[in-house]
Amino acid sequence: MDPAGDGAVRTPLSRLKRAVVVAAVLFTAFHIFATFLWIAPASGLRQVIPGDLLHRYMIPMHGQSWSVFAPEPINGDYRLQVRATLNRDGEEIETEWVDATAAELDMLTHNLFPPRAAITASQVASTFRGAYLDLNDEQEEIVALGYYNGNDWRPRLESALRSHDNAGAVAEYMQAEELANAYATQVAYAMWGEDVVLVQFVVSRQNVVPYGQRNEPDAERPAVQPYVTGWRGLIEYPGQSRERFAEIFRPAVEESTR
Repeated sequence: MDPAGDGAVRTPLSRLKRAVVVAAVLFTAFHIFATFLWIAPASGLRQVIPGDLLHRYMIPMHGQSWSVFAPEPINGDYRLQVRATLNRDGEEIETEWVDATAAELDMLTHNLFPPRAAITASQVASTFRGAYLDLNDEQEEIVALGYYNGNDWRPRLESALRSHDNAGAVAEYMQAEELANAYATQVAYAMWGEDVVLVQFVVSRQNVVPYGQRNEPDAERPAVQPYVTGWRGLIEYPGQSRERFAEIFRPAVEESTR
């Protein structure tokens, strides 16, 4: 029987197919709503999604912002460099610096489907710089010192920073440094193997030529702004794989230095 009168015979969807369609529609609706909450100005509406579920869903796969648009578009490049101290046959050796940002950005070149890993170093550097700039002068001097002796080096670093007040900035900085340190640790293991005992990283930013000077033939980019930390102990999170990180990172470094 053809109720529509167009000669086509319609087969009803099975329960499984209907369930899949409903699930897909619900997921799409949630994704659109979550994206709206994420890119909209922060408000109490975000509390509709309980706990930190919104943050865990959006980061790192779906993070978005309006920073590419006027009036304050992205106007500078971040750089994250890493080096290590190795213990080989009882002798401590300092390595050369590795530009992690250049290595990862090389994955974007001529690649229609770049991996998410291609912007990890830039994101870590951006987060670290934001937290660093909230420290006062005395705290920046402390950050530049080496903290690595003993298993309590991180609590000692935090205690030294908190001795100069600015408690909220210190808490944010310690989280940002931990993330950068953990990333630097993986870079060090990928480049120099199991002999790594200490790491050091430096974050820097260089702004582009100001818009008003863009057509001047002798225009130069502003000076690089470095944010230096001293030597640190190693940090690894549960579930991290040194081998998988090295499989991706080392070829990127080799390609970026050709």
